[in-house]
Amino acid sequence: MAVGVSANRLELLQIADAVAREKNIDKEIVIEAIEEAIQKGAKARYGAHHDIRAKIDHKTGELALTRHVTIVADDWQPEDELEEFNDSAMVRLRDASKRDPEAEVGKEYIEHLPPFEFGRVQTQMARQVVTGKVREAERANQYEEFKDRVGEIVNGTVKRVEYGNTIVDLGRGEGIMRRNDSIPREVFNIGDRIRTYIYDVRPEAKGPQVMLSRSHPGFMAKLFAQEVPEVYDGVIEIRAAARDAGSRAKMAVLSNDSSIDPVGACVGMRGSRVQAVVAELQGEKIDIIQWNNDEPTFIVNALAPAEVSKVVLDEEADRVEVVVPDEQLSLAIGRRGQNVRLASQLTGWQIDIITESQDSERRQREFTERTALFQEALDVDEVIAQLLVTEGFATVEDLAYVEPYEISEIEGFDEDTAEELQTRAREFLDRKAAELDAKRTELGVEDGVLEVPGVTLAMAVALGEGGVKTVEDLADLATDEIRGGFEVRGGERVKVPGVLESFNLAQEDAELLILQARVAAGWIDASELPQPEPEPEYEEEFAEGEYDADAIFADAGEATDGDAEASEEAADEPENA
Repeated sequence: MAVGVSANRLELLQIADAVAREKNIDKEIVIEAIEEAIQKGAKARYGAHHDIRAKIDHKTGELALTRHVTIVADDWQPEDELEEFNDSAMVRLRDASKRDPEAEVGKEYIEHLPPFEFGRVQTQMARQVVTGKVREAERANQYEEFKDRVGEIVNGTVKRVEYGNTIVDLGRGEGIMRRNDSIPREVFNIGDRIRTYIYDVRPEAKGPQVMLSRSHPGFMAKLFAQEVPEVYDGVIEIRAAARDAGSRAKMAVLSNDSSIDPVGACVGMRGSRVQAVVAELQGEKIDIIQWNNDEPTFIVNALAPAEVSKVVLDEEADRVEVVVPDEQLSLAIGRRGQNVRLASQLTGWQIDIITESQDSERRQREFTERTALFQEALDVDEVIAQLLVTEGFATVEDLAYVEPYEISEIEGFDEDTAEELQTRAREFLDRKAAELDAKRTELGVEDGVLEVPGVTLAMAVALGEGGVKTVEDLADLATDEIRGGFEVRGGERVKVPGVLESFNLAQEDAELLILQARVAAGWIDASELPQPEPEPEYEEEFAEGEYDADAIFADAGEATDGDAEASEEAADEPENA
């Protein structure tokens, strides 16, 4: 009998060791799972209300099965409402003291239980416990294995394909590549070797999800790190990348060594390096461009091979207007908008492209409109109005509140002329304000609406026309009701105008306006308003400005040399490759 028991003990440790090696988990975890299984089996035999514990000696395999009773205070109360005093696992101090003079709170009485045979139900339950614990340990190991490998390229084998999603065996775990993360028209079969990019690892209840991709811009960047030693060593940095997977990509590179040309290094001798990456990406054409800290220069480079005449930045709206020659429009936009879309992703700017003729027409139209505005508002002739527009005055407010010297310095003007023009401008604005205020009153808009920070007279009139007449009405609006939006009616997406849509408020401004109204209405406290960001320690050199493309090319050292001769067909070929 003793021999049999000894064999069982050794067999228990051998089983634990074999499972740990097979599943690549710690042997201690397997033994703990077996202990928990035995413990549950014992509770099923002796009663679930007992505090029964199982302990296996990790060296000899000896099993100790014990029942514990703990001394608690006389006034012990459960911490959880669902918990109650368990007289099978607890004893109050006053009762324990009757039998044990050394009784104290926290002392445990331990009773050793004899071994027992597992029945069919207990065996099944034990199997489930061990299997569950082992699976949990496997999942934890897999998460620990891959959580720090986000951003790496891994090799694997296609295990199966389900509804367009590819399950990849990575050796110590599995990864999933969804349909939209694969390169279009790329087909994999079970057993195929595959290189993918880990872009996310998510700890989920059913196990960690290792998210793989071949369409991610990081995949292309890592492939270049493998092919280009300068990138791997950090001499050349890949600062940005954008891809239209399977078709075209743009990548911005920067050299930390002035003696190394980053574009040439990435292209390689006769295009050998870039072609190795192109082959892995199923023929995807790659434009490699020079990164530049100067935003206009970088935007010009990003739009290559198209020529750019002028760049106008609007940093508040994160938009940039690019003017190109008429014959370059299709090249700048690219097939199905691909070139401008990739350039926008690469630079982080929303790029609007117009032709030189469109720009000229717009400027002429604005010049005519502003001239007419000044003629009407200031009661001056066309020549004076045109002079003001030429000097950069766009609105009557601009003229009314600038320093007088900015007007008197205009050729042909003097201090008296400047004073007279400003007086007329202010009188015009006062008349307009009075008209708007009268209209606001006629519409029944309360004075309190005007006291809400951010609300102007023109806005108050627009609100009144939209039926918003009190502070509470304004506070009750949603941002879509202010800015306009879309809703589905009868299965169709319909545009719904906003009461202040004509003012082109940004989403953040509309939200702040509503919050200010709610503060004024007493619905929320002013402390709930978003706090302004601290001012930067430097001053922006340009908030909005125009940049001459010729000067940009010169400053960039002809970074896009040769692009001027590029034809529309060149848009389908890798740059410099």
